[in-house]
Amino acid sequence: QDIEVVTVNPHLVKRNKENRDNTQSKSDKKDALVIADMVKNGYYAFVRDTSESFEKLRVLMSNRDVIVKRLVSSINQLNRWVDIVFPELRQVFKDITAKGAIATLRLFPSPMELGSMKPEEIVAGWKLLMKRQPGLKKAYLLLNVARKSVGTRQALEAYKFHLEQLLEEYDLAIQQLERVELAIKDELPKIPFANKLLMIKGISEISLAGILGEAGDLSGFSHGNSLLRHAGLHLAEASSGKWKGQIIISKRGRSRLRRFLYLATMSLVMNNPEFKALHSNNVKVKKMKKMKSIMKLIGKLARIFVGIARKNEAYCAKKVQPLTELAA
Repeated sequence: QDIEVVTVNPHLVKRNKENRDNTQSKSDKKDALVIADMVKNGYYAFVRDTSESFEKLRVLMSNRDVIVKRLVSSINQLNRWVDIVFPELRQVFKDITAKGAIATLRLFPSPMELGSMKPEEIVAGWKLLMKRQPGLKKAYLLLNVARKSVGTRQALEAYKFHLEQLLEEYDLAIQQLERVELAIKDELPKIPFANKLLMIKGISEISLAGILGEAGDLSGFSHGNSLLRHAGLHLAEASSGKWKGQIIISKRGRSRLRRFLYLATMSLVMNNPEFKALHSNNVKVKKMKKMKSIMKLIGKLARIFVGIARKNEAYCAKKVQPLTELAA
């Protein structure tokens, strides 16, 4: 009906509720009055419309987060099960989620079952579940640690039943994670400037999908600082007179967007030569703390992303190099 819709931050409503009557009282009528007063004074934000592709990425990445939490939970429970029943298994397989460890848990999880087996039988069992399986050396080591195991020997049937359910949950989470990541990778090419952003060495499809899903169309931001403010990565300072408070990150924005910007920047610092040089220059020449340098590079990444999206230009490595290298 041609009525413009805006949003008011609930946190600001809570902060402004005492401006009306100088009390901490709260009611529906008072909330409505405070919200109307904030809109009248311009303390609101416009609703940013996004296309269907960005909305799909946001939903898919939210789904991925739920699956990853379930996967991590199942892995933690598998580790707990191993601690109780067969703690020596880590002497053979350092990672419980390795293919050899998972295959061992499926075939012969308890040390009691391994006591009456031969190394050849163990290797034959591994061949049924793995294309490239460990050899006889691993099988001998597994038998030796199983004979000296200090794991529990009570209620083994119940523990085996519990393990079957844990492995089912683990398999389901792995399958769902593969499916949702495949759907994310199929959706990314539909965004015009996504391919240009993926040309930056160190930017993965998942991290880019997380940023685009939460931020929406980057070409709609006027500057990289607007993206930082949207994520809650802009700076906040509390000072009065001669007293200078600590400058902190406001964190008034999308937490998932902050996380993916941070992870993308960490990947660039490890894999991208330009960002690696910038980080080294910040730490060694400018004597910055490492985390402060990372936060500064997040701002650099935000400006690069918004610039590429707005101008539809390819990534230029020479523009990112530190001034010391350009002068040389």
